[in-house]
Amino acid sequence: MQRVSYRPKTGEIPTNPGVYRFRDAEGRVLYVGKAKSLRQRLSNYFAPLPSLHERTRHMVLAAASVEWTVVASDVEALQLEYMWIKEFDPPFNVRLRDDKSYPFMAITLADEAPRVTVTRNRRIKGARYFGPYPKVWAVHETIDLLIKVFPIRTCSDASYKKAMQTGRPCFPGQIGRCGGPCSGRVTIEEHRRIVDDFVAFMAGGDQRFTTQLTAQMREASAAMDYEAAAKYRDKLTAIDSVLSRSALVLGEDVDADLFGIAQDELAATVQQFVVRGGRVRGVRAWTLEKELDISEAELVDQVLQRSYGDAPPGEIPRRVYVATLPDDAPELEQWLRERRGGRAVSVQVAQRGRKADLMKTAMLNAQQALMLHKTRRSSDYVSRSQALTELQEALGLREPPLRIEGFDVSHLAGTNVVASMVVFEDGLPRKNQYRHFTIAETTDDTDSIYQVISRRVAHLDRPGAAAGTQEAVAREGEARTGEALAGDALGADELAGEQLVGSRPARFAYRPQLLVVDGGQPQVEAAARALADAGHPEIALCGIAKRLEEVWLPGEEFPVILPRTSEALYLLQRLRDEAHRFAISHQRRRRKRDIASILSEVPGLGPARIQALLRHFGSVAKLRGATAEQMREVPGVGPALASAIHAFLAANG
Repeated sequence: MQRVSYRPKTGEIPTNPGVYRFRDAEGRVLYVGKAKSLRQRLSNYFAPLPSLHERTRHMVLAAASVEWTVVASDVEALQLEYMWIKEFDPPFNVRLRDDKSYPFMAITLADEAPRVTVTRNRRIKGARYFGPYPKVWAVHETIDLLIKVFPIRTCSDASYKKAMQTGRPCFPGQIGRCGGPCSGRVTIEEHRRIVDDFVAFMAGGDQRFTTQLTAQMREASAAMDYEAAAKYRDKLTAIDSVLSRSALVLGEDVDADLFGIAQDELAATVQQFVVRGGRVRGVRAWTLEKELDISEAELVDQVLQRSYGDAPPGEIPRRVYVATLPDDAPELEQWLRERRGGRAVSVQVAQRGRKADLMKTAMLNAQQALMLHKTRRSSDYVSRSQALTELQEALGLREPPLRIEGFDVSHLAGTNVVASMVVFEDGLPRKNQYRHFTIAETTDDTDSIYQVISRRVAHLDRPGAAAGTQEAVAREGEARTGEALAGDALGADELAGEQLVGSRPARFAYRPQLLVVDGGQPQVEAAARALADAGHPEIALCGIAKRLEEVWLPGEEFPVILPRTSEALYLLQRLRDEAHRFAISHQRRRRKRDIASILSEVPGLGPARIQALLRHFGSVAKLRGATAEQMREVPGVGPALASAIHAFLAANG
């Protein structure tokens, strides 16, 4: 049984909480982690190598030593882990991919006459920050509206100093856009009170100011001081304009951050909603790169550390909502409480009500950001070319695979087996060439793969089929690079009817340079047998395994591990995901069509009621599992018809 040479004896590892570091032969820190029990956690890394996740095995084999530091508590372990990750930036820890900084609104409370400004600098001493904002113009618009209500200083420090020395107001003061002391309209003390009101409003105290201004407007109107009433009205309008930009999503007294996270095997995207006074005051989004396979709870833990590690105490809210609670939530709460100046912080799962609705929105945004992150590279010609070149080198191909075909098998508990074929040419999907396969009889996934590959390559031997030169594919690829992608293609049963068009071969007759199957070594070997039996062993083949993202080649004992930032890996991952999506969508349509045809045999049940049943229950499985009483809830389905449907489905289940 293979084990690493530096593995410490079990008795040497303490059971105390602590932080551990893996180092390579040059002493570089590869990974930093914390544990409530160092012995229990490290024993997981030194399990037999074949049982480890592929990327964990890669890290363990890349390391030359492991060391640990015992601490007194779990909170100290969290603090030390954060400090070491920040200091060493280990390549196997979750890493921030985006270096984008967001604009914030800052009020320089440490100044003699505080000012409001737009900045990306989070280190202004004594400043109070609000945001982040998605765009700079959004911050400026908010400031322009609010200084009509709270006329605080907006000029630069140099302008303010010059104005105070000369006695001549700064330019914003001259045009009435600044109520700072240099204008002579207010004193330093009065200006400070206006600044406090500005901060209170931004922190969520908007209701107080709205009520106060409304009362003042009515009093002025009752006293027939219409000029003053108009000023109060304009201030209310400005406040309403600011508030209309952020609807009240939670209670008016709620200050919270919500974190929506979406992830795949290589990356994670985070959407942070900053809620102050019940309103979303800012949104921040970023992408994290993952090297090791970590759970969602561990990912949430690291996201919160990254978000609040350097945050000023005033930016840490009372409540933090996540989709999955970290294992060390109590320790995280204590750590956040210390960073917040001793004020309590709770980390909770958003389970119901408005919080759950807002979390769904954050999760949806994170999922869309992840999809955009994965597909953005495909729109870039240089990235696509790099991906094909990397694939050529990694798989040992003679030339870049301009035409790649991906295959996936989908079934429902071993029944209703279908398969999909998707086509990527020059790194782009060719949806009008996608095909479906229906598999009537099969023993398992490997047999299904064998059948599908055999049926696909059989078309290469049809009379007049092209030898499939790179030039032919390239010429078509160039001609349709700008072509809009069509919808899903028709089923593969129509393939036999494809004919030659003039001297050009039918599309399905083009020879692929690479076949990719969804699966590991067994699926790849089954596909290789199909190619050999069909007389086409020259076609390159590989498989990409789920979760581990390993790339398997025929006849190889160990997989190819592509770097996580590899363009080739992103291309294979997208191809695999597209094949899976296409197979699932076809299977769902077949199941819906099949159940509709079965239900049509029930006397008194027409197409409209069948569609109503399917819409009501949402899936075939739920419809089959429903009782007659539940079926009666569907409009148009009475007691007798519901009983007939239930009995019919039970007899034909």
